[in-house]
Amino acid sequence: MTVERRSLLRNLSRAAAAGAVGSVLAACSGGGTGSSARTGTAGTATPTTGRPTGPATPAPASTAATPGVPGLAPNLPEQIRNGPRNRPMVALTFHGQGDPALAQEVLATAEDTGARLTVLAVGTWLDAYPQMARRIVAGGHDLGNHTQHHTDISAMDAAGAYQEIEDCARRLSRLTGSIGTWFRPSQAALATPLVRREAHRAGYRHCLSYDVDSLDYTDPGPAAVRRTVLAAARPGSVVSMHLGHPGTLSALPGILDGLHRRGLRAVTATELLRS
Repeated sequence: MTVERRSLLRNLSRAAAAGAVGSVLAACSGGGTGSSARTGTAGTATPTTGRPTGPATPAPASTAATPGVPGLAPNLPEQIRNGPRNRPMVALTFHGQGDPALAQEVLATAEDTGARLTVLAVGTWLDAYPQMARRIVAGGHDLGNHTQHHTDISAMDAAGAYQEIEDCARRLSRLTGSIGTWFRPSQAALATPLVRREAHRAGYRHCLSYDVDSLDYTDPGPAAVRRTVLAAARPGSVVSMHLGHPGTLSALPGILDGLHRRGLRAVTATELLRS
């Protein structure tokens, strides 16, 4: 990474931290409206015709048929747990919520080593800290959807599940011009058939699961998080981690170093699953 680029990203981090308190108040009046662009990669919008820009309303099921994401491997399953096992890459994916200062440090730590991450953001977190959406995308990371309120989506009916996914998608679209490529269900490792259907209806062809659970949300300590990830990660792995946990931030340098020593690169989910 060049000195100029690192400086830009550090400045974005500081700007996000400085504006965090004010953004909470601003987000309270922001509502769920905004652009309804649909795209396969963060920051590159492809408008969808006929989409309302007002409060979220259920769309007809026929709108679920979205084109494939350019560059991704063909015939990916609706639910993805890992990538190809013959490439020296892993995807470190983060549930996006919690203290934005910790999130900024996680991003900067990854960038300092050339790593890129995937953040599946909770919509209410984006409402409170909208600068984080721009910060994540500016750093070259993936930004995706982890529902609006992070409640148990598997227990919801179709209308409730769709609303959770669509509301977060609208936040992402308003902040970045894209709903992102990836959706991950809240409070579940795997999406149920109903949730997969409603995610597809909201514009997501794939639900991104994982094959390595760091268990960092239990706060077992940095050493335990590092051991868990490095013991299980192998080429093609998708690792589940969480922003907002100090132990995760402390464990990250050792995880990145351990992966590097094994010849594995930490890349975005999009890069991992690229054709």
